[in-house]
Amino acid sequence: RVGGSIGVTVVPDAGRNADDIMRYADVALYEAKMGGRGQWRLYSPSMDGGRNARDILKNELREVLAKGAASSAGPPSDPIATKPDFGSLEVYYQTVHRAEGGYAASGAEALVRWRHSQRGLLTPASFIPVAEEGGLIDALGFWVLREACRAACKWPDDTFVAVNVSPAQLRRPNFAEEVFAVLEESGLPPSRLELELTESSLIEDNSDVYSVLKSLRSRGVQISLDDFGTGFSCLSHLMRFDIDRIKIDRSFVSLLGTKANGAAIIGAIVALSRNLGISTTAEGVETEYQRDFLAALGCTDLQGYFFSKPVPLRELGCFREAESAAGLLTTASGAVA
Repeated sequence: RVGGSIGVTVVPDAGRNADDIMRYADVALYEAKMGGRGQWRLYSPSMDGGRNARDILKNELREVLAKGAASSAGPPSDPIATKPDFGSLEVYYQTVHRAEGGYAASGAEALVRWRHSQRGLLTPASFIPVAEEGGLIDALGFWVLREACRAACKWPDDTFVAVNVSPAQLRRPNFAEEVFAVLEESGLPPSRLELELTESSLIEDNSDVYSVLKSLRSRGVQISLDDFGTGFSCLSHLMRFDIDRIKIDRSFVSLLGTKANGAAIIGAIVALSRNLGISTTAEGVETEYQRDFLAALGCTDLQGYFFSKPVPLRELGCFREAESAAGLLTTASGAVA
């Protein structure tokens, strides 16, 4: 099935110049897409302000990504040339914890932030849609992947790093090869990388997406399905795409202790996952009651503010403590030997 979104502008109210008319129609089309697709929007002048702001943010993000790529390539060839400074991208990490054995950290999810020079610290919701609209999502996604893999190399061997992947990235036929190149460059074993997909990534049931995921899994990369149960859930996706982990959405976790159907839904997801041999991570854990209840239900991992907020790499103390303990143990063993 092919759907469509429509942007409408009225002549001559929107202008008598063909370029202006097309631009206004394009602005209305963007609003239709942002409203959920499959609908139409009539242009109004109030739409233009938001469009201009998005265009500015898009151009600034393009400069930030270009600066990051240039710094990775080495010192600038022309040190005199200067460009406006719009800040820099950073990767924050939120730990994931095992639901047994003392709730030790099993891994962490990488979450991008933009420390803008004028706007302050921006969360993904502020600029990811702009990156997708401007064709910058591939560059942004691979920057995060590379940074996350480099960081995870220094973590304990039994931990993983989870990185979000957009539908646009998955549709690239050479996406798997690019991931393997990043893994080889960083030295991170494929089994310690977990790529998080949204259900919308799989809804088209695209053969290219299937081939990409099959190639990734053949080399040991783990695949998880984010926000399970909130989108176009299709149980056949769990089988067809060989999903390794289901992430239970925070909206279900928040119902625990307030509505009986919250526990029923989570219990059903956990039971289904256990029968299929799929791990489960419950997101949005904020209280001790939720932690204990989810562990009792059989979730394999837990994630949320109760354990840790997303923090910069330098503040990710739990893995550094584990590394220090491992180093002390090795030293002690050597002394005894």
